[in-house]
Amino acid sequence: MVIAKKVVSSQRYSYITHIMEPEAKRLAVLEDALDNRLDICSSEGPLKVFPQSIMSSFLVDYVGIIVCVDGSFIFEVNEEQGVVKAGETIFLTENVHFQIKVASDNLKYYLLFYRIGPIRDILGNTVMMMRLYSTLNPRPFSILATGEEYAIADYVQLLPCSSYEETTMFDSHERKLLMLSLTYRLCSIFNRKVVQGGEASGHKIDIFVRLISLISEHYHKERSVAFYADRLCLSPKYLSSMVKGICGYTVQDLVFKAIIRRAIFLMTSTSKTIQEISDELHFPNASAFGTFFKKQTGRSPKNYRLAEGKDEQ
Repeated sequence: MVIAKKVVSSQRYSYITHIMEPEAKRLAVLEDALDNRLDICSSEGPLKVFPQSIMSSFLVDYVGIIVCVDGSFIFEVNEEQGVVKAGETIFLTENVHFQIKVASDNLKYYLLFYRIGPIRDILGNTVMMMRLYSTLNPRPFSILATGEEYAIADYVQLLPCSSYEETTMFDSHERKLLMLSLTYRLCSIFNRKVVQGGEASGHKIDIFVRLISLISEHYHKERSVAFYADRLCLSPKYLSSMVKGICGYTVQDLVFKAIIRRAIFLMTSTSKTIQEISDELHFPNASAFGTFFKKQTGRSPKNYRLAEGKDEQ
């Protein structure tokens, strides 16, 4: 694999002068969308170099997708590195810190970051499938050879950045429907790769999806298996066994994952103190929160925040 040197130019667009004008324009639009954290950040077609915004740590508070159709690139997510090669797609979990480290000379990719918010009212249970995938996935990203890379790339080309000027009300509706359609396509992929890859019955998956919904709603306060089992009208023993069989985690593991995901987001993306974060997550005190956080991540909240360049207030 031939790897190009990391882009470090301080001049914002100087590194795109060697590309053809249409591609340079799309790269500049994508750069602007990422800088302004628009609801849709799209490459709107294939690109050969990455925007400066993601050459350093970038908070991906989106559904994040990068399809690699040629070459390869090395990235880092929450201090974990990986490689994406031609024919693979990286799916980023929301609220992670993402950075491109290096890319091959023959790179060609499609990128789309989009927020669920604008279409949440028409998604219904689809949101739960997205949460199901996020919960089942123990890492902040997944690299999959879906076999549908070009189908996903087609959506990227159809979805412009949300700075795009809408001339009629139909433009907004069209874009929402495209986002909805793409979200269904992603859920279909996750269903095949994650759910159908196991041996769980449809009934058990239904229960599991309801459990994920309950955890999403109550993880701040409720951490016992008994609470969730009672809400699902099941015995704690049966629920524990069923969940372990579906995803390999215990119910408590899933609750703890939700807590840690929220804690990391608050520490790296807000100026809240450790005490305030502890209070929000209903720990008895900051010390108890710190002990829990270190056990789950290997670092204290203070050290984690300092490593991410966010000083304690």
